[in-house]
Amino acid sequence: MIVIGDEVLSGRTRDANMHHLAKALDRHGIALVEARFVRDDPRAIAEAVNALRARHDHVFTSGGIGPTHDDVTADAVAAAFGVPIGVREDARKLLAAHYARRGMEFNEARRRMARIPDGAALIPNPVSVAPGFSLGNVHVMAGVPSVFRAMLDEVLNRIAGGPPTTSRALRVTRPEGEVAGPVARLPARHPEVAIGSYPFDGPGGTGTTLVARGTDPAAVERALAELRETFPDGELL
Repeated sequence: MIVIGDEVLSGRTRDANMHHLAKALDRHGIALVEARFVRDDPRAIAEAVNALRARHDHVFTSGGIGPTHDDVTADAVAAAFGVPIGVREDARKLLAAHYARRGMEFNEARRRMARIPDGAALIPNPVSVAPGFSLGNVHVMAGVPSVFRAMLDEVLNRIAGGPPTTSRALRVTRPEGEVAGPVARLPARHPEVAIGSYPFDGPGGTGTTLVARGTDPAAVERALAELRETFPDGELL
């Protein structure tokens, strides 16, 4: 994933889209394995797009496709693919009709949202109409969380997924340094399961949450069973 926007990197806006994407992809059987945060700079965006699209099946971007001067994502993606960009008639008609229904001027700033790289497929936007687009394996979506989520639903309806991930967790009231040794021996015996340890410290006490994740539910249950044998005082979550 590429999260785009000076407002995110400055701390002015808290990103919510990466968390939502990770959960949605998990249910769709796709692993989110890398995320980058990039400023509103066309060269930086294009570099990130080219780097990630070369080594991943899909790249999802959020942010930078609105009507303002610093919304430069569409241009950057076009540059990354080496294709022209311009106002596309189907996108223009969608936006023109949307603003006409609301009695609002379809001005030049709003026309910017109809600029689509050549060869891209539109991603419908049932929230505020202005479309995103998919070009190759790159899916370009809005930064506004409600719009991003709606666009993502459209994209996931188009792309093949895999078996959903099963996740089981065991809460152990021991610090991570004490559980690390026994846990380190488990991955070799359960290579198809990802086993993670996550410390917690709060009003409920101090300890470690052990998580087994994988696409084979039976394998996850076997790993969980060994975790429970290793830490019989653990609490299933």
